Amino acid sequence: MTWINEAAMTLGLYLLTIGTFLGAIWANESWGRYWGWDPKETWALVTVLVYSIILHLRKIPGLKSIFALSSLAILGLASVLMTFFGVNYYLSGMHSYAQGDPPPIPNALYVAIVIIVALVIAAWYAENKIGVIEDKEDVDE
Repeated sequence: MTWINEAAMTLGLYLLTIGTFLGAIWANESWGRYWGWDPKETWALVTVLVYSIILHLRKIPGLKSIFALSSLAILGLASVLMTFFGVNYYLSGMHSYAQGDPPPIPNALYVAIVIIVALVIAAWYAENKIGVIEDKEDVDE
């Protein structure tokens, strides 16, 4: 599962980067500029940078674990969701539908964030507890 997760993020990063460059070329043809720091353009760049950082963190020995990659993959997904939903409905700009009052943020979003954070903390605790048990077995032998 970790290999699939890493491969999907790598492929997604390539496609997201290509899409961002093609969008810049299209913007130059349409508006005469490649980049205008519109919220959508900025969050597309943020998403590319987030996934680039996630995929490069696997080179750091302390962050090579399955837990680190899986937890950071959730952060990457959150940046994609912000780029799509947050910019389109809550930030004003050329690429958004945010006109007038923004729609209310659903309460289920807050519940989902709390559940995801709780699951990440529980997974971290379980991973560290298992590591402690394995270390004790090595000492006993």
